[in-house]
Amino acid sequence: MKQIFFLPFAPAMAILLMLAPAPCRGQQSLTWDQAKARFEAANPALKADALSVDEMKAAEVTAYLRPNPQFTLGADGNQIASHGGVWQPLSGTDVQSNFSYLHERDRKRELRLESAKEGTQISASQHADLERNLLFDLRAMFVQTLQAKETLNLAKADLAYYDNIIQISRDRFRAGDLAQIDLDRIELLRVQYESEIQAATVALRTSKIELLQLLNDRTPVEQFDVTGVFDFSDELKPLEDFRQIALDERPDLRAALQAIQQANTNHKLAIANGSTDPTYSAWYTWNASNNNPNATQTLGVSVSVPLRIFDRNQGEKQRTQIDIGRNQQLTEATRAQVFSDVDSAYAQVESNIALLKPYKAQYNGQALRVRDTVTYSYEHGGASLMDFLNAQSDYRAVRLAYVQLIGSYLTAAGQLNLAVGREVIQ
Repeated sequence: MKQIFFLPFAPAMAILLMLAPAPCRGQQSLTWDQAKARFEAANPALKADALSVDEMKAAEVTAYLRPNPQFTLGADGNQIASHGGVWQPLSGTDVQSNFSYLHERDRKRELRLESAKEGTQISASQHADLERNLLFDLRAMFVQTLQAKETLNLAKADLAYYDNIIQISRDRFRAGDLAQIDLDRIELLRVQYESEIQAATVALRTSKIELLQLLNDRTPVEQFDVTGVFDFSDELKPLEDFRQIALDERPDLRAALQAIQQANTNHKLAIANGSTDPTYSAWYTWNASNNNPNATQTLGVSVSVPLRIFDRNQGEKQRTQIDIGRNQQLTEATRAQVFSDVDSAYAQVESNIALLKPYKAQYNGQALRVRDTVTYSYEHGGASLMDFLNAQSDYRAVRLAYVQLIGSYLTAAGQLNLAVGREVIQ
């Protein structure tokens, strides 16, 4: 029995295994929910704006602070005295200490805190509105990436189908059933399919790069992908349902309503700031030079009340009253904008559904049947080259239009989600 020894080659094999390139990391494919979660956690613009809400929250602490008390310590009457030839330095010093505190009346602190809290709520609603708009950008880029993938797959399938036709045409040419000029024309048209593949590849890569930018992700483009349903639904709720959802959910409208509430609070605060705030004081003095040895120390209290004869905060009262009306008008404008956004987006979705239905029910199947029938006839010499090329061109046009319409539908659906304030169409 013959024995085979591999030991002399073992070191070489180990070195080759060590020098071999590591396997490439698998491509990560994100669903919409995963992309959305990653966006909310990593987008720097969204994170920076969230800090503004925290800043407003910190301002609530400042708004509710009490005035600081005042403490004063002074010395007066310092002199060098002499009695009977004996020097007594600092014998006539008068020491005074004073403690005062401004007492705020008419719930000024409480109103300042209430206004600050309402400002925090407005900031939170504005942050939600920014997130709503950025999510629309993310959704649009997600859809664009899916559309670019579908376009690329369609271009590859068309090229594979056309390569099969080229092979059939070469067989016909070799059999003497096709002229050289016709074969050349067929082969020359292949460059159109190659150009479509390259254009679709560039579009897909560009969409992925922009999507990675929104996600703040440094993953190489070759290792990044998205996945999702690239189709449409012909079910659409009535317009009034979307309008009502928008009135309940739109953060910009909620911020406008909160601004009215804050304006009312600021007006109450302006009225309160027009009231008089007394200052309570207490003091202690020590005067060693007093002729009465039992009266060297004194205590006292006082109340200081400003006479608000001229300044009663009239201007701020008037300004805050006007601000209430201004915010009310802005709210009405925002409400009108909400209805306009919803109605426009709804009409666009309806239009896309109306266009997509016949494509799905009729045009796609017809284009495929015409192409296959003419191709079969061309293979057997029953159709001209122009008939075949026209049928192939019509099929490509119909399929590409269908893909673009689905992309338009998904984009319009994202626009409707933006107008409503939350995802109502997945």
